[in-house]
Amino acid sequence: MKALVLLSGGVDSTTCLGIAVDKYGSENVLALSVSYGQKHIKEIEAARQIASHYGVELLELDLSKMFEFSNCSLLSKSDMEIPHEEYAKQLEETDGAPVSTYVPFRNGLFLSSAAAIAISRDCEEIYYGAHADDAAGNAYPDCSEAFNSAMGRAIYLGSGNMVKVVAPFVGKTKADVVGMGLKLKVPYELTWSCYEGRDKPCGSCGTCIDRKRAFELNGVKDPAAY
Repeated sequence: MKALVLLSGGVDSTTCLGIAVDKYGSENVLALSVSYGQKHIKEIEAARQIASHYGVELLELDLSKMFEFSNCSLLSKSDMEIPHEEYAKQLEETDGAPVSTYVPFRNGLFLSSAAAIAISRDCEEIYYGAHADDAAGNAYPDCSEAFNSAMGRAIYLGSGNMVKVVAPFVGKTKADVVGMGLKLKVPYELTWSCYEGRDKPCGSCGTCIDRKRAFELNGVKDPAAY
């Protein structure tokens, strides 16, 4: 059995990689990092360090052209500022629509690309780190259980029943993810979660807030140097 892991360089995807390596061994795991036109390359650099730590092959894919029509605040071409408040507050301001850091159908494109690569590289599973906190309130609709089920079914059928999508955290919180990763000794000190591309994580964007809370709920210090 071989697995392909979508590796963003953040907490969730790195935990996925840790799970896959623990289950199948590094020699049977590939990692895939995707550029989508984001404002910085910190997460790509983190993905490279994490892949090296685990001794897995890292494939890099550029899908930035797919998002050239979007004004998502995460993209380098956007004139929007990245919000510095928790997702619940952002959803109040959007009246339940996806938050401004939602990259249109990003996970759908990532998973479709991963499926094509998985078939070509004889991988039978694709791991990705969607979790319940991101899906809550429709902040990121492509992290929901319904989306995962639909995409998983489409990829399984479209691959000739050869590739399955594995989303181990889709019904879990980010605190649950960190708890699982701590048991596997996931190298969280190598990860990058912040939406900003500064020397240090900002500590105040939505993903930084969620990350800090997840470590706090596990009673451990977040290794990120805010």
